[in-house]
Amino acid sequence: MSLRIDVIPNRNSTPQILLRKSWREGKRVRHKNVLNLTNVPAFVTDAIRAVLKGGIVLSSIHEAFTIERSLPHGHVAAALHVARSVGLPRILWRQKNRLADLALAGIISRLINPASKLATAGHLCAESATTSLGVQLDLGQVSGNEMLAMLDWLALRQRHIESALANRHLDHGTLILYDVSSSYVEGRCCALADFGYNRDRKRGKRQIVYGLLCNRHGCPIAIEVFKGNSADPVTLASQVERIRKRFRINEVALVGDRGMLTTARINADLKPAQLNWISALTSANVKKLLRRHPTQTQAVVDPKALVPDQVAEVCSADFPGERLMVCLNPRRREDRARKREALLIATEKALRKIADAGQRRKPGQDNRDRMNAAIGAEVKKWKVLKHFNLDVRDDGMDFSRNATHINEQAVLDGIYVIRTALDADAITADQAVQAYKSLSAVERAFRLLKTDRLQIRPLYVYNESRVRGHVFLCMLACYLEWHMRQRLAPLLFEDDDPQAAAAKRKSPIAKAEVSDEAKRKADTRRTADGHRVHSMSSLMAHLATFTLNRVSLPSQPGSPFMMTSQLTPIQQRAFDLIDHSQPHEVFTVR
Repeated sequence: MSLRIDVIPNRNSTPQILLRKSWREGKRVRHKNVLNLTNVPAFVTDAIRAVLKGGIVLSSIHEAFTIERSLPHGHVAAALHVARSVGLPRILWRQKNRLADLALAGIISRLINPASKLATAGHLCAESATTSLGVQLDLGQVSGNEMLAMLDWLALRQRHIESALANRHLDHGTLILYDVSSSYVEGRCCALADFGYNRDRKRGKRQIVYGLLCNRHGCPIAIEVFKGNSADPVTLASQVERIRKRFRINEVALVGDRGMLTTARINADLKPAQLNWISALTSANVKKLLRRHPTQTQAVVDPKALVPDQVAEVCSADFPGERLMVCLNPRRREDRARKREALLIATEKALRKIADAGQRRKPGQDNRDRMNAAIGAEVKKWKVLKHFNLDVRDDGMDFSRNATHINEQAVLDGIYVIRTALDADAITADQAVQAYKSLSAVERAFRLLKTDRLQIRPLYVYNESRVRGHVFLCMLACYLEWHMRQRLAPLLFEDDDPQAAAAKRKSPIAKAEVSDEAKRKADTRRTADGHRVHSMSSLMAHLATFTLNRVSLPSQPGSPFMMTSQLTPIQQRAFDLIDHSQPHEVFTVR
């Protein structure tokens, strides 16, 4: 016997829908109408028909399927696709390797969710995963010790990886940007940690120093870790060795700030290696250009003859074989004058308060000592005490501004001098100034490394090789983010038309301009196609809402399958920009 639903045509009326029972008697098939479903809603009829074919009836939509687990997936898919498109896995290791896979996972984890190595291992394990990264790389169980071993492996591979990056992003006759920063270290067991000039303003914390090499566009190429008490110029010699021998680049110009490429370092490291450079003169050296040499009829530079926002190229006997580009920035001149006047006024108020207190006390050596102590504690912090004449006595104190000293300092306001050994055929004066200003790209890389994006600090690893591996891992994450920013620029608060911005800039000394499209994005907070403009952090957070879900059916609870959510318009646009055509790709459940 069987049950089925039959539709019986009716010539002049509505077809009859009947639930029938059928059975066989000998050679004949008998039918019996069990129920007339003609006036029953169609969805009920369809449900009965599905049940008769082996389906099930659910009392709630929540019983239709079960989402056993949902993992943030979009930001991982985007980062992994860009990493593969730029060849990062092959740079790490040419063949599939467990430690190379962990290194790639560590780089992407540092980009999307920076954490300690133990926490990162937990984020990658299937049982405690916070993203789909472990599933995509098929890592299985990951332990904290494996992540530490990965740092050791990465430190050993650093030389080869940096050489591969240099071959891709550097060539002969190029500019290499170099700068130094530092980060504090927790604990007392790190051999590289020491007290030094702390840029993090963490008093009482030991630190490490690291130097970063970038190409002219700001793409990170190499990084090296030094002891925490290393001065900036001391780090230069190893970079010269790296450029010449490891990268095998001879015709190159190293761009560094004036605190890095000092005259002593240039003579000791760059000239013997026959490397060119672009840097700037210190204030003391600029004063030499403003003073008349005994053998000259006039000074090399006359401040009154300088034209605002124009570059004047000069030569000086104090800097043989170098071209000097003198620049006058009127905006910087006004700012320096305003700031100096504000500091002088604040210093005068503090000195007057100290002088009044000294007059009220009993005259004597103790009164003088207390006034000197107060000057050191309360006044020197503004760093303009050199502009005052002080007369501290037992019975009080007199002070006045040193107008001559202030005027000598004011002459330097807004003036800076770029120095280079490159001849005019290799680089023009304007290009040299612009090259020096491109050091801002390295500063931006440091901000990415040290702020909430990548969080290179604080360091919780102590072994020297692991410290180097951690810093190198963060640099590789910065390298990956640089490539992602290049592709996702139309969705970000980034200027995606640098040529138009450069065309609007009248002089390399003038304030940097942005393109009309970048200004429109900043004003409207909308892209050209109507999407909301994002920061890199907010875009990655939005991509993370594109999830990878583990789903099972009530009829087959032992056979789950993976299914992604639907893309939002912004997510679709982001995947289009990075040229990822299959973000819905699913993976086998372990």
